[in-house]
Amino acid sequence: MDLVIRARRVVRAGGEQPAAVGVRDGRIVAISPYDAEFDAATELRLGDDEVLLPGLVDSHVHVNDPGRTDWEGFTSATKAAAAGGVTTIVDMPLNSIPPTCDVPALTLKRKTAETQSYVDVGFWGGAIPGNVPDLRPLHDAGVFGYKCFLLHSGVDEFPPLDADQLAAAMRELSTFDGLLIVHAEDAHRIDEATEPNGASYEAFLNSRPRAAENEAVAQVIELARETGCRVHILHVSSADILPLLTQARNDGVRITAETCPHYLSFTAEDIPDGATQYKCCPPIREAANRELLWEGLRAGTIDQVVSDHSPSTIDLKHLDTGDFGTAWGGIASLQLGLPAVWTEARRRGFTLADVVRWMAAAPAAQTGLTTKGGIEVGYDADFCVLAPDETFTVDAHQLEHKNAITPYDGRTLTGVVRSTWLRGASIDIDVDPRGRLLTRGER
Repeated sequence: MDLVIRARRVVRAGGEQPAAVGVRDGRIVAISPYDAEFDAATELRLGDDEVLLPGLVDSHVHVNDPGRTDWEGFTSATKAAAAGGVTTIVDMPLNSIPPTCDVPALTLKRKTAETQSYVDVGFWGGAIPGNVPDLRPLHDAGVFGYKCFLLHSGVDEFPPLDADQLAAAMRELSTFDGLLIVHAEDAHRIDEATEPNGASYEAFLNSRPRAAENEAVAQVIELARETGCRVHILHVSSADILPLLTQARNDGVRITAETCPHYLSFTAEDIPDGATQYKCCPPIREAANRELLWEGLRAGTIDQVVSDHSPSTIDLKHLDTGDFGTAWGGIASLQLGLPAVWTEARRRGFTLADVVRWMAAAPAAQTGLTTKGGIEVGYDADFCVLAPDETFTVDAHQLEHKNAITPYDGRTLTGVVRSTWLRGASIDIDVDPRGRLLTRGER
């Protein structure tokens, strides 16, 4: 063996167990009893306060590179991922310039990322008006699926699809079993809602009503039923859609859904007026809604938890005015997803095996990364060493994110990532990056 890691607590699909995990050539080749004898070049014994998890897979990250590298960038984003126990990210097609909506843009993005990535990186394509002819070439070039918006995305170079354009994209994707991932808020409902009113969080919340999310998801479900297209609902914030998802699956619609750490951690009642670091779309909703999202995870209606890391420069958050109407909408949390979710999950009786299912196994399965997201023979030797009972207080200035702003600043979280391993080697963010670029379908 190149490496053997011995841990009293190894989290696998069936729960926790003591084990010795053997690694050769970057892959897991043995999972044996804790005291099993191995001839290994390196042996690591975890402390009694440490747990071995698979490296997490975050399939919803806005790296913003190239074009808006002052917002984040592959170097800072993948360092933050590694510091948070994430060994694989899938990058969104916006807010880079150009967006990843055709093969030349994908080629440019891959060239940008190839020498900067400290973890493995894959890419989503984009579905925008007029690019149906580009969808199959992007698929052949290895994107994991296609993101679309049903209302303004926040950046003009990534426009939304109307109902006819959405149907056309789904019909095209169904011809080669492509996956459409949807920012589901109905533009007409939001146009009819009240305008955000300066620093008032309540006014902002009312400007993005649940009805907009509910109706958009219903529309996506009906088109998926008609076309047979695989669909995924991004960043579920409204618990009202959970029965819709259940019924759709019972009817044979191929649909999955995710939520995000901020919807599971924060509540509208606790957000101060003017605190635009909490602004995201769809918005953080009420405490009762948050608890229903947790129940959706318990029931399996929501499949996964991913960050939707969508940072910006601090000035775009308009902290000086606290204006929710004009501030950039996005939560910076890539480095903090695991402790944020674990802090809230353990309070509700969930286990680390649950967290691994939501944050590693399910995103890997959705993206077809068959050797990621678990500790199994034949899988990549991607690991997170977690001290699950240790607490820390978030200091935004100590995070690897490029811009020191996050709503978690000053919040005490439980679960400290002690080290992160990529294909059998500990990631050192002070040395050269060794992450690989991933394509759909590769093993």
